[in-house]
Order: sequence, then C-alpha cells, then structure tokens
Amino acid sequence: MKIEIAQGRVVDSAAGIDRVAPLYIDAGRIVGIGDAPENWRADRILDARGCVVCPGLVDLSARLREPGLEHKATLESELAAAVAGGVTSLACPPDTDPPLDEPGLVEMLKHRARTLNQAHVYPVGALTAGLRGEALTEMSELAEAGCVAFSQADIPLVDTQVLLRAMQYAGTFGHRVWLRPQDAHLARGGVAHDGEVATRLGLPSIPVSAETIALATILALVRESGVPVHLCRLSSAAGVAIVRAAKEEGLPITCDVAVHHLHLADTDIGWFDPLANLTPPLRSTRDRAALRAGAADGTIDVICSDHAPVDDDGKQVPFGEAETGATGLELLLPLTLKWAAEDRVPLPEALERITRAPASVIGIGEATLAAGNPADICVFDPQQAWTVGRQSLKSQGKNTPFLGLEVIGAVRWTLVGGEVVHERNGKD
Repeated sequence: MKIEIAQGRVVDSAAGIDRVAPLYIDAGRIVGIGDAPENWRADRILDARGCVVCPGLVDLSARLREPGLEHKATLESELAAAVAGGVTSLACPPDTDPPLDEPGLVEMLKHRARTLNQAHVYPVGALTAGLRGEALTEMSELAEAGCVAFSQADIPLVDTQVLLRAMQYAGTFGHRVWLRPQDAHLARGGVAHDGEVATRLGLPSIPVSAETIALATILALVRESGVPVHLCRLSSAAGVAIVRAAKEEGLPITCDVAVHHLHLADTDIGWFDPLANLTPPLRSTRDRAALRAGAADGTIDVICSDHAPVDDDGKQVPFGEAETGATGLELLLPLTLKWAAEDRVPLPEALERITRAPASVIGIGEATLAAGNPADICVFDPQQAWTVGRQSLKSQGKNTPFLGLEVIGAVRWTLVGGEVVHERNGKD
C-alpha cells in the first residue's frame, strides 16, 4: 500500500531533519520526504497537520509477561499497548517463567510476536542458567535464536568471578551485556530509598551505596576485560557522577534511566502508596534532579519505560509486600515530552533518547526516516491532552503511579513495516 503522511513536522535527528514536509511510503518502506516519487498516487493519505512525524519509539525494557506470567499480562495486550504508545520496537528482559535461557523459549516468543504483526520484539537472553548466577548460558545458541543481548534482569549476579567470565565470553563472540547495578547484600530486604521518607514510614531501605558499589565493580571488570556494557536503570546522583567520569575516561559503556524516575521521588510514596513501589526505588529529589540533568546532557543515553505490568493482587497489599513495577509503554512518549518541556530540552534531542539511542544499544541500526528504511513510524499530536486512567490504558496491567495525571502528547498513528497498526481519533 502507498501511504502519504501529509503536512506533519518531520523530526529525525539521525537524518538532521526538522521541518514540515510530506513523507511517502510504498511497499513497507520510506521512499521519500518532501518531493513525491515519480507518478506518485497514494492509496491512503494521513492528515498530520499539527502533528510530529518521527521514527517509531524503541523501548529498552518492556516486560511482556510471556511465557509463564499470563495472569499479569499477555503478548497480545502488551504489544497493543506498545503500538498505542508509538513503540515499534522493544527489548524484553529474560525474567519470565521460565527465564529466557533456552533457544526454544526465545524462538517461541519471536514466533508469537511475528504472528501478532504489531511491534518488533527483541528478546534479551539470560546471562546465567535460570538466572541463578552460577553456570553461563549457551549465549551463541540464544543469539542465533534471536537474543540481542544478555542480562540478569533485576536479579544480581553475586559471584564476580562468574560475572567476569560471562563478560569475557560475551565479548569474545560480540554479544552485548546489559547489567543493572545493585549490590545484592546492601539491597537485601529493602523496599524504599534510604532517606527521611523510609525512616518516617518505618520501611526497610536500600542505600545509594547499593548502586555505587555495584557500579564500581562492573566498571572495574570493564577496565580489565575491555568488554562493552550497558548499565540499566540508574537511580542516583552518585551513580550519574560515576558514569559521567567513566565515560570521560573512555570506558565502553552506555546507560539508561526509567522515565518514571525523571518525574517521581521517594516523597511520592505518600502514605504507603504501593503504586510507587518500583525497582530501583524512587530516590530523593536531589537524585531525581541529577537524573534529569544526566538525560539532558547525554550522560544518560537512553530513556526507557521499564514497563512491568502488575495485576491488582500484586499491588493492593501493604507497601512492603507489594510487587514492584508499573505499566509504562503508553507513558514513555508523554512523560519524555513532559521532561523535555520542563527542562527545555529541544524536541529532536528528547526524541533521540527514545528512538535512535536505544536502537543503537539493541544493535538494530539507526531508527531513522531515511529513504529505503522500513516504515516504522510514530505520528503524535504534541498538544493533545489525555488522562492516564484504567480505561485509557491498553496494557493489561493498569497499575501506575501516574493514574489520574493529565499528560500532553497523544499518538495518532503508529506504522510498523508500512502498515497502520494503531490509529487514534484526534479528539479521543
């Protein structure tokens, strides 16, 4: 099908484009911006007046809850949520049930995702068998099955010798390693940031040193092995400072932050609100300010949703017993736009954090609208307001600390491979 996206503001940092221009799609690929191809006749025209046309969003962390956790969410519900949020590609962590440590599980997940014909799914394989931190997985076989990286998800790898061997093995074969820095012993039993709020509420805490000590260990192993590592979910000012210094040193690292950590702090726990029980925990307002600054100056490469749908049974319990996590796929764009507006980050730079940069970390090439590329596109109205609510979210997991918040930025159309997979009325 030939599709023309007319009169939208085309924003593509990779191609250096930021102007109002028509975009042309044919046979699933972009065939031009501005000037129409010869003898052009569109089968469908999308009127994008007042909208931004950008590469489809790429999310580095979206738990789809399959296999094994379908009572929390299904592949159908979460991929529908992805395209509703303008996300055309996503990486899913390996902490499913069972974990993604066998090629057959990865192939099944990839096959299921293809049959749904929604967002592209890129599995992240388990770094160790069963995520137990003991024996390494067969990374090469998992990579052949479709894994784009290897990780322990939120499960710490306590044995540093195993971690070093895993990094060395991955580096030998060019596999990517993603690690979330948190010391298992310092974080043990904690549910909130070690600060005034946790003290007042009597909640067991997780100190910032749990992140910084783990960062120091990972970076020491990066220096020794030379293996590139992506650092997942920074949460503290001290962590940002360490990463900034490591980058200045020239270490081969990248890092990300969950979008909710750019807006929330431990004060948002209120009186034991389980919706604010997240991993890593919400930290102080000073930490939040440092995360925002790090995302603005490029110390933090990527903003992700850290989408983790949790059912009501997992949240409607006391704070300390609540399952951590929140739905986020449909909030990645509006919350990124909110941060950019508040901190005066230019739109192309903000969009780069959720398109081009995460695509590079996954290793799927640049998310760009250049002619010849697959037409994975997000068209959104940057002025349209909508309220985050149980009815407005397509994710099966309705729990998020942003319930009831009015946000700005609504996805009008999402295209994957040149097909319109999501469409929203401009007045909805």
